[in-house]
Amino acid sequence: MRTSLLSRRAVLAASAATAALTAVPALATQAHAVGLADAPAYRWRNAVIGGTGFVTGVLFHPSVRGLAYARTDIGGAYRWDDRAGRWTPLTDHLGWDDWNLLGVEAMAVDPTHPDRLYLALGTYAQSWAGNGAVLRSEDRGATWTRTDLTVKLGANEDGRGAGERLLVDPRDSDTLWLGTRHDGLLKSTDRGATWAAVTAFPAKVNSSGQGVVFLVAAGRTVYAGWGDGDGTTGSVNLYRTADGTTWEAVPGQPNGTSAKVPIRAAYDRHTRELYLTYADAPGPGGQSDGSVHKLRTTDGKWTDLTPVKPGGTTSDGSADTFGYGGVAVDARRPGAVVVSTNNRWAEVDTLFRTTDGGRTWTSLKDAAVFDVSETPFLDWGADKPKFGWWIQTVAVDPYDSRHLVYGTGATLYGTRDLRHWAPRIRGLEETAVRQLISPPVGEAHLISGLGDIGVMYHERLTASPSRGMATNPVFGSATGLAQAAARPAYVVRTGWGDHGNGAYSHDGGRTWAPFAAQPDIAKDAPGPIATSADGGTLLWSFVHWDGTTYAAHRSTDNGTTWSEVSSFPKGATPVADPADPTRFYAYDFDTGTLYVSTDSGRSFTARAGGLPSGDSQFKLVAAPGRSGDLWLSVKENGLYRSTDGGGTFARIGSCRASYTLGFGKAADGADYPAIYQVGSTETSTAVHRSDDEARTWVRINDDAHQWGWTGEVITGDPRIHGRVYLATNGRGIQYGEPV
Repeated sequence: MRTSLLSRRAVLAASAATAALTAVPALATQAHAVGLADAPAYRWRNAVIGGTGFVTGVLFHPSVRGLAYARTDIGGAYRWDDRAGRWTPLTDHLGWDDWNLLGVEAMAVDPTHPDRLYLALGTYAQSWAGNGAVLRSEDRGATWTRTDLTVKLGANEDGRGAGERLLVDPRDSDTLWLGTRHDGLLKSTDRGATWAAVTAFPAKVNSSGQGVVFLVAAGRTVYAGWGDGDGTTGSVNLYRTADGTTWEAVPGQPNGTSAKVPIRAAYDRHTRELYLTYADAPGPGGQSDGSVHKLRTTDGKWTDLTPVKPGGTTSDGSADTFGYGGVAVDARRPGAVVVSTNNRWAEVDTLFRTTDGGRTWTSLKDAAVFDVSETPFLDWGADKPKFGWWIQTVAVDPYDSRHLVYGTGATLYGTRDLRHWAPRIRGLEETAVRQLISPPVGEAHLISGLGDIGVMYHERLTASPSRGMATNPVFGSATGLAQAAARPAYVVRTGWGDHGNGAYSHDGGRTWAPFAAQPDIAKDAPGPIATSADGGTLLWSFVHWDGTTYAAHRSTDNGTTWSEVSSFPKGATPVADPADPTRFYAYDFDTGTLYVSTDSGRSFTARAGGLPSGDSQFKLVAAPGRSGDLWLSVKENGLYRSTDGGGTFARIGSCRASYTLGFGKAADGADYPAIYQVGSTETSTAVHRSDDEARTWVRINDDAHQWGWTGEVITGDPRIHGRVYLATNGRGIQYGEPV
């Protein structure tokens, strides 16, 4: 499993405009009315799952007990509240136009000014993504000042688990250093307000996309890891400056495949030694070799400390290949260091700990006892490894030698005694959400389809689902989720599975069984699925991850047999009529045509045409309880509605842009469901609700609660008016309720 990347088509669909901010508003929650008076205040919270994404960095503050920060590749930054025992999100204010800033490339604290915090933001360094930005705070992330950069950062690209590329100079708190992937080293002398290239930095940028992989202070000297070396003899991957002006290659540094790319470094101020981890690739995936070395800064002596050399053979004959990732020193005990392996699939990743400067090491995995009861999705069975994967960050509490945390591709684990481990993840939610259903009856008010961790049945919103990930089969990422409108106990799901790519439930999503059979293409291109209102017909569309589309298939025997539907527009998302089990709809985004089936999905014919085209992210939704009442969100082209089953569509004048739309329980006295939408009525993109059939809208989020890109799916609760569930791409499932 891996953290979900925002799809290329979704990226292209989202605006990458860069907006300058001077400060973030206080975290008050006040809705803004558009055409409606007395807009209600909303409270927004996460539907709790617990982590589920790649925690790429954890930083304990060196001079404040109990203060720590975490960064993620697509889900923003967090501050640890030691008294409450939970993480507080710090970047939820970043809005639609700033979706690319939800990935945190690096963070830095100032040891002499405890309230100062700096973040370097930018998820992708590709041409279609916006430039990066630096946020700086004087109050531990409660409010921010922003500087937009002229370069791109890559918090969700290879090398994202490397060390901190941002550093406060140890000689001068007003000076900051920022390492980039493609633009060398930058420097600021006004605490991050302005930045300039360091022309004296000697490394030459190439196309690998790594550049400066970490910056670390060793006393008054600054070291910079360089990830673009080729690993040959004499290749340079570590530079330093003692005066902040002149830079030099560090003499005698290790080379070769096992030390091609430096990953992280940590300085032991007691022994004046710098510990470094290396791998043959930047990671988190693709590593097969690595090493651990230390540099004695007093005389330049290098020592190879590698706990276990990669490349051996396991008991079953598999190759034991891996790199090294995280490294952390114990501020209270000289010579005490922890390092992590990474990408070790045969023997499973571990942490190695030494208390004698690397002469001997102990694997902490060997005696580890895990308790994942708070986040059951992490329990994959007694025969499955529990220590995690993609371990590229490790941190030791500077005030407690036995307090360790490490990040994985799915969570953050912590211990207070070096033996007993549990997720340290309360408040940190990084899921990339793909589908949401709010059932009209039953125990659960929410079922979700997610990137990387399949489908979950949320019997409570305030605790991680007790059943964890849906099993039989287990999915990595979910691609489809549908419920029979007139038979809500029947639910189907599709995705990238371990033993099949589709499953059904007869108890509302509590338990599942795989389809008895599936079309051959399902294993390579599982796409969205729909079920007729009575659950008698399944319609499955197929889309490969690279965008290639295939003919849809139909089943009338619960997935036992399937037949091709050649008239269904390839790649479209099937939509079932919620009242008439014989009707299905599909929107062909290539041609801007609405297709309809009136024979239970056997054949489709074109109805309305001439609608907006060219974007696979256009979304068609059927209003609950009504036949032929269709709503079409076509992004900047607005919102359209058909009340005659797709024969004609009319544009909704109250809406300038619509990205996704859903329905919930009607307001008291209203005869039409509440409509929820991510879109814009004027200029800004926000979350809206309409209680009068889209004649007027009220904004129900605020400037402090925006979560970047939110255009995937939104749905209201059919049992509770005003409650809405919102999918984010990296901040999990947000749900809002009127206060």
